[in-house]
Amino acid sequence: MNLADQVLAVNDDLPIRTDKPVHSGKVRSVYWLTEADSKRLIQEKNYPVPADAPLAIMVISDRISAFDCIWHGEGGMRGVPGKGAALNAISNHWFRLFREKGLADSHILDIPHPFVWVVQKAKPIKIEAICRQYITGSMWRAYANGEREFCGIRLPDGLQKDQRLPELLITPSTKGILRGIPGVPEQDDANITRDDLFANYAAFNFRSTADIDLYEKLLKQGFTAIAESLAQLDQIFVDTKFEFGYVTDKNGEEKLIYMDEVGTPDSSRIWDGPSFREGKIVEQSKEAFRQLLLSYFPDPDILLNKNRMRERIALARDNALPRDILMEVSRTYLDIAERITGEKIAVPENPKAEICDILRREYKLID
Repeated sequence: MNLADQVLAVNDDLPIRTDKPVHSGKVRSVYWLTEADSKRLIQEKNYPVPADAPLAIMVISDRISAFDCIWHGEGGMRGVPGKGAALNAISNHWFRLFREKGLADSHILDIPHPFVWVVQKAKPIKIEAICRQYITGSMWRAYANGEREFCGIRLPDGLQKDQRLPELLITPSTKGILRGIPGVPEQDDANITRDDLFANYAAFNFRSTADIDLYEKLLKQGFTAIAESLAQLDQIFVDTKFEFGYVTDKNGEEKLIYMDEVGTPDSSRIWDGPSFREGKIVEQSKEAFRQLLLSYFPDPDILLNKNRMRERIALARDNALPRDILMEVSRTYLDIAERITGEKIAVPENPKAEICDILRREYKLID
């Protein structure tokens, strides 16, 4: 089979029954089920949610984004073979670990296919909860330019690139553009402080200030659980992004949960332990793809400079990347997914057809 056919690039055109617009993000598309289908599935599958809880089908893709653009390759490859299956397998693994450790639930109720989640509607917290154990990437670039304060936390002088930080740092940023919050810039990914959260907790969708403490606790516990598990594989958990939200349980109680994806190569940096001890950084995450892009194009400033966004969009649109680059990314994702899960990641030959078949046959969501 042609490699391009194995890639699920367009995931917002599935004939899933819905009466609302399909929401398509950089990687996933969300199909909100009809009220009747939600109620039917809750009853048939015995999902632990209220009988009238809204449900959605969330379908991952193999698209790859970096520097706020979607990239494609030669030969009609609109994504990376195996990437979607690897991301979902890793998230599923960590969500299961979190449940085993008694941390918190997720919004996932069911996994019909390696590309598909059945999820409960959540009320998202409007921050990207970022944890950093090492100084690297954008934080290092800012530090090297003399910045010492990050999200209200002051770092000491004398830190070296890629050094382990004295403590795990929580450096949240805004999710989307939030307006009218004192001291918070009206832009996506604006850095915010802990004081900002406490002063404006309702604007960030927190139910109470106590839940800010709970989110920080879950963030640290989740990071530590993944870091310890990766350390057993001699891999280093460098930094990551978590997202949180509220759902209502079967008893009508609202609870804070992990949502979206956790501990994946898309949302985290993971370094190879043996290479790090030899003084080399070998990325086991999307950061490797970012570095490939920076070395591939003659003017990397286009990718790093937000003031050159129009040029960057044109660069991604007009350049089909060599197949070797996308296959190298595929190997990175599948390799780390198989190490983490301890299982071979099956790459579907025709993911769209498989998804439609299962959702038609077993879930009766396609006519």
